[in-house]
Amino acid sequence: MAERRFLVVRLGSLGDIVHTFPAVAALRESFPAAEIIWLTHARYKLLVRSSGLASTIRTSETRATSSVIKTIREIRAASFDTAIDYQGLWKSASLPFLAGVKRRIGFSAESVREFGVPLLYTDRVHATSAHVADQNGELSKRAGAQNYVANFRLDSPPLQHEELPPNLRGDVMKNYVVLSPGGGWRSKCWPPERFGALCKKLFESLSLRCLVNYGPGEEDLASKVHAGSGDADPVLFNGELGALMSLLRGAVCAVGGDTGPLHLAVALGTPVVALFGPTDPARNGPYRATTGSSRAGKSSDHQNGQDIVLRAPNVVTTHSRQDRTHPSMLEIQVDAVLEAVRGIVEAPN
Repeated sequence: MAERRFLVVRLGSLGDIVHTFPAVAALRESFPAAEIIWLTHARYKLLVRSSGLASTIRTSETRATSSVIKTIREIRAASFDTAIDYQGLWKSASLPFLAGVKRRIGFSAESVREFGVPLLYTDRVHATSAHVADQNGELSKRAGAQNYVANFRLDSPPLQHEELPPNLRGDVMKNYVVLSPGGGWRSKCWPPERFGALCKKLFESLSLRCLVNYGPGEEDLASKVHAGSGDADPVLFNGELGALMSLLRGAVCAVGGDTGPLHLAVALGTPVVALFGPTDPARNGPYRATTGSSRAGKSSDHQNGQDIVLRAPNVVTTHSRQDRTHPSMLEIQVDAVLEAVRGIVEAPN
């Protein structure tokens, strides 16, 4: 019997890819000899490779017609028996459809954001799990995986000296916390001034330095964090993904909202303090896979293994992308975050 050939489609983004790893790990666990080709954006190739789950990684730039045509031709030539679209968008679902993959698994209308996308699937899965990682696992289960999710490990590349900020080179920065003040949209971000105050208190109370990670377009957030940190003098970092992975792995803790670097920290085994407001941590919170059947995500003010999630009570969940900080984020006080970090760093090993 010929080995299975799976096309996995998850183009982006960082946190979403991290939340796809447990589902693909379940696929790999059930079909260890299968060929799994992962289709993603070029910027995430290193991240997918670090999981070791894909036999081959193909990249596509969906905004470029020439790249889309090339991708469709490559998929058609590879003769996949099954494609799994973990993304659920027109741009992801259309690629295996136009390439003529016979079996195309995706989410049903109840579980996708863009209207009409399920029309492109042969198998439509109505996800019932709470957490998005478990929902992805339901697609793997439909494809034949024995379990919804499975454990995986990310191998971060060695940190190169030239990738570090000048004020980190040669510095012995062993005990540090990574702060990620940004996010996909500002309404789910904790105010940068509070990150600055947290940085100051971490330095004064726990002798912890802070490394502030920020992405393109988030320079204002980083500067406000630095301005509010007093003498703590945090290191501002806007480097490549590989360097970020190494720095996250070496941190004693990471603090951030519902954002890619926070989820990446979890996948790398670093404990986190997750600050949630408009988005629901039961669906999008820190997730550590356990081999076996689907497990519900956990939410509210609690400790989930190594991770602590802070969210104000009775928050109404919304995914509306606003430019202003959601009021629920303002209910999370600096001292509460400080004590959460303290609980992690002072916990017995």
